[in-house]
Amino acid sequence: MRDCLNHRAGFDRVLMTVAATFLTVSASSALAQDQTRSSAAELAIEAAIPRPEPANVPPPTASDIKPDTTATVQDSAKEPTKEPVKAEAAPAADKVETKPSDVATTPATDAPKNETAKTEPAKTEPAKADTATATPAAPAAPAAAAPAAEPVKAASNVPAADQPVADRLKDIIGAKTSRHFDRKNERAAIEKFYGARDFAPVWTQAGGLTNAAKGVIARLKDAASDGLNPADYPVPDFAAATTPDALADAELKLTASMFDYARQAQSGRMHWSQVSGDILYPEHPTDPSEVLAKVTTAADASAALDSYNPPQKLYKELKAKLAELRGQGNGPVIEIADGPALKYTPAGKKQAEIVVEDPRVPQLRAKLGLAENASDTRYDAAVAEAVRKFQSGAEMKATGILDDKTVKAINTPKRDKQIDVVLVNMERWRWLPRDLGTPSLGDAYVILNIPDYTLKVMQRGQPVWTTRVVTGKPGTHATPLLTETMKYITVNPTWNVPPSIVYNEYLPALQQDPTVLQRMGLKLEQNRDGSVHISQPPGEANALGRIRFNFPNKFLVYQHDTPDKNLFAREDRAFSHGCMRVQNPDQYASVLLNIALPNEKYTPERVRSMYGKSEIDLKFPTPIPVNITYQTAFVDDGGKLQFRKDVYGRDATMINILKNSRGKDLENVVAHTQPSYSRPATTLPSGVAVANNGGSSGLNFFERLFGGGAPTPPPAPVGRRPQQQRVFTR
Repeated sequence: MRDCLNHRAGFDRVLMTVAATFLTVSASSALAQDQTRSSAAELAIEAAIPRPEPANVPPPTASDIKPDTTATVQDSAKEPTKEPVKAEAAPAADKVETKPSDVATTPATDAPKNETAKTEPAKTEPAKADTATATPAAPAAPAAAAPAAEPVKAASNVPAADQPVADRLKDIIGAKTSRHFDRKNERAAIEKFYGARDFAPVWTQAGGLTNAAKGVIARLKDAASDGLNPADYPVPDFAAATTPDALADAELKLTASMFDYARQAQSGRMHWSQVSGDILYPEHPTDPSEVLAKVTTAADASAALDSYNPPQKLYKELKAKLAELRGQGNGPVIEIADGPALKYTPAGKKQAEIVVEDPRVPQLRAKLGLAENASDTRYDAAVAEAVRKFQSGAEMKATGILDDKTVKAINTPKRDKQIDVVLVNMERWRWLPRDLGTPSLGDAYVILNIPDYTLKVMQRGQPVWTTRVVTGKPGTHATPLLTETMKYITVNPTWNVPPSIVYNEYLPALQQDPTVLQRMGLKLEQNRDGSVHISQPPGEANALGRIRFNFPNKFLVYQHDTPDKNLFAREDRAFSHGCMRVQNPDQYASVLLNIALPNEKYTPERVRSMYGKSEIDLKFPTPIPVNITYQTAFVDDGGKLQFRKDVYGRDATMINILKNSRGKDLENVVAHTQPSYSRPATTLPSGVAVANNGGSSGLNFFERLFGGGAPTPPPAPVGRRPQQQRVFTR
């Protein structure tokens, strides 16, 4: 019993010691809580100071202390440090705000007081540690670290006001660019250009038009003055575009119209292959990337876009005359009164010059653009020549006589037709190369105008020499339109008869008369493959005369002298098989040789001294371009608009295409079959003299003519039915 009591007394002492310890700890905790409540402002300041996150352990609960526990005070004190817990992300300020109610909520009613006494200090002690032992930490650091884990978007250079439009442009260009741009190179240019500027719009800023946009729009709306159709280059309504979608759509539509204008201004509304198979000019397409860069960076966007039109003087003069024709209806119209027919008679061997006078002549001079002697009433040679040219251009008989029919035509010109003719001639200028000449030779070149039957040698922008020419007959013998380079001149040429003449004219003639070629001085050879070659040796009677001017081309045409000099006196001179006969070949040769070989001092006399029986080739170190054109409307040296007869019907074909086709359909390329230089085997009639039966080398006509292989034909466009290609001859 005593032992029990002794043990009881010992147990009581332990309980008293624990109780005293509990009271001491509780008092300290209460004091800390009072201090917390009394210094909330200080705690707020401390919470704002970065501090490291404390590695706290959670306070023990009632389940952590069993009723039969025998743990000592020391064991209880060590318990929280046994299992460290991962630091929490909650701010330290939330942990130090331990309320008295937190202690009161401990389940005291369900446990003996001694158990509660054990539990309470375990719950409040960590709170004390939060406020007293915490070292500086950043409570906001975990919150700030969360966004840093996401990829950071690069800063945009697009102004905020344009960003919505840029976003829409990016979407459209990325997925729907083909809706605005049909051509692959244009789509590629758009993607590169807008991608480099973060898809920022170039035609608008904050919804308003830029200066570049205003310049482009002004040029597109004035396309008619350039001989183009403004309807082909629609201008979007930026004023009505009030949303990012609408502005992005208008942006790309204006860019597409700019591309179309630049392309057609430079290369033409229609491709030359649509007009005829006897036209071949070098392609010079626009580069969409270059157009974008040039126009958007230019100080004057309108002028930059206008620069894609032909730079030649004759084109610009036609443009000025087009403006005059369109504006003449608003001014007074000069009317020539009816009266007697006026005729000028030049002086002859048996009669003197006859010049009549008439009061209508000053009006006639003004109407025909004769500024010199404007008040002169005499119907002299100058007036008669102007009347004759007018008659020729109006497709009338060119007599030079002012009769009633001519007066009526002068008073009632078909102005709409004249405008159409000027338009198609401006179009043909777009087909020609931008640089007609050779820079190293002072921009020298040859230009031959078929309807005017004239050839000019140009250098440094001025005519150096001019002569008359005879061109091909209308139809299958029409002279082709082309640009090539003259590489050499042949003095005393051999005439290699073109295959068309051989098979269409000479072989049928042999069936009638086997000796006809021999009597004409022509030599017939039959190749090993059975084909026939006919030639005429050099000499005074040679069909090519004394000189041939060579610019190898697939149409097998060239320029040459002729023994038939009488044809140059005629007004209409379309008589050849396609080649061009030159009136003064010795002078022409000396002019070209002095350009190509300036140190050689060639004269017409020196050229003529080479005439003989052997071929002599005079090669040019630098080839000279030859441009064969078809100008039925042009401005002469006196500033007068001249019209010529549409001898090959080119104007009519082009006007019909322009008026009955629309937009980009005009640019379609038509494939034409290429000429064949192989000829069929032929059975010759008996009695025909053959120069070397079976011994010929078998060279085709091109090789015999130009001394080399046949030119490589350009690739035919895919998907087009080829039209029969005509072969052109002398």
